[in-house]
Amino acid sequence: MAKMHADEVETDADLVQRLLSAQFPQWAGLPIRRLPSGGTVNAIYRVGTGLTVRLPLTATGTEVLDREARCLEQLAPLVPVVIPAVAGIGVASEDFPSAWAVHRWIDGEVLVEGRVAAPERLARDLAAFVTALHKVDLDGGAPAHRGAPLVTADTETRTAIEDLRLTDEPFDADAALAAWEAALAVPAWPAALRWIHSDLMPSNLLVVDDRLAAVLDFSTVGTGDPAADLIPAWNLLPPSARQVFRDCVDVDDDTWARGRGWALSMAVTQLPYYRHTNPVISANARYVIGQILAG
Repeated sequence: MAKMHADEVETDADLVQRLLSAQFPQWAGLPIRRLPSGGTVNAIYRVGTGLTVRLPLTATGTEVLDREARCLEQLAPLVPVVIPAVAGIGVASEDFPSAWAVHRWIDGEVLVEGRVAAPERLARDLAAFVTALHKVDLDGGAPAHRGAPLVTADTETRTAIEDLRLTDEPFDADAALAAWEAALAVPAWPAALRWIHSDLMPSNLLVVDDRLAAVLDFSTVGTGDPAADLIPAWNLLPPSARQVFRDCVDVDDDTWARGRGWALSMAVTQLPYYRHTNPVISANARYVIGQILAG
């Protein structure tokens, strides 16, 4: 597997076995295999039938994983689908330079953009999760990864569009820039910040029997503009279900437009970075750009 990051740490099943033996010996004898994933932050290994080990690909401190674990415990009873449960937090060692986590296994099928068996049903399920999360009333929420006003992503987004202009990616850079500037012109979120996930990529969503069963990866969770959680409208759902999702989340025109802006910003910044190393993320970014530029 090609490295995605210049400072990426190499991992394998033997490493996981050594880490478990040293820090969680009760699980060290279980079979271990790496799971295929489009993730950009962690290498994921299944351990036995009931656990996963998440090894950060770049340096992560214990405090980051401890914060995520606290958020997961607080949020679990407040949202309508399963979210990860932390079974243990490993610490950096001679074998591995970062903190790492053990989660309980969650059954389900990972979603893929544009290939949704029951898109309108899924749109309603996603809306129920997003709405419930945005109604959470918990103190102490740190700023979410994409919780700031959209303008904070302006320089990075414009740079990425110009980088893509120099590639053979088949999209209209001028149209993407115009769509981005239209999103920037929308007023910022005017109310109190809400709890948001802020990374609702298809790979972070699991379905069972065509229903949303779980939402994964809460490393970006915190408080911010709820528009950031509207990205599944463009990175997952087909056009036929997009309006269903919008109706069910019941947001105003400005929030919807900022959500569209976040989806575009994420896609155009991901594509030049990952287009040679992560085919899952690259395919999703192309899908988003195509959906947005198609109107």
